[in-house]
Amino acid sequence: DRLTIGELKISLHERGFGILMVIFALPVSIPIPYIPGFTTIFSVPLLFLSWQMICGYDSPWLPKWLMKKSLKRSTLAFITVKSSPILKKIEKLLHPRLTFVSSHLGTRIIGFLSLIFAISIALPLPLTNLLPGISILIMSLGLLSKDGLTILIGMLIGILGVVFTAAVLLVGKKIVMGLVNAIF
Repeated sequence: DRLTIGELKISLHERGFGILMVIFALPVSIPIPYIPGFTTIFSVPLLFLSWQMICGYDSPWLPKWLMKKSLKRSTLAFITVKSSPILKKIEKLLHPRLTFVSSHLGTRIIGFLSLIFAISIALPLPLTNLLPGISILIMSLGLLSKDGLTILIGMLIGILGVVFTAAVLLVGKKIVMGLVNAIF
């Protein structure tokens, strides 16, 4: 009647990184205003998973207490049925190509970039979380289907997102310093 996270992880094996990263990147990929700290909550697991990818893990490592948590099979079936139409549309776009991008070395590079993008998501700056979140989501979907072109598109979007975040940090610092100098 129930399925543990550990059983789910074992059944996913190397696809576990892609699926878990999709789960944690999806909420920060929706363009809505977030309450402060919302994106940081989702960036922590992304940082954790990204680090494991950099280290070359074949599948995600999860703490024992989390592996013992369980879901009702009926809940999992409900989620599968509801997400199935969207997933079918996405699957039509994704297929194995440029598979060297999702090789063992490629996965480490994806992990490194995901780590940088997750750091960007963790920063509590307005409008800076969306592009890095979308990029991790796209790279993860590409990783699941071994679609190197999709992964490369995700990387490009993420780099643009980090550049935007850096620009906000630089401009924001100048504005704050200008205000401080004007006041004092």
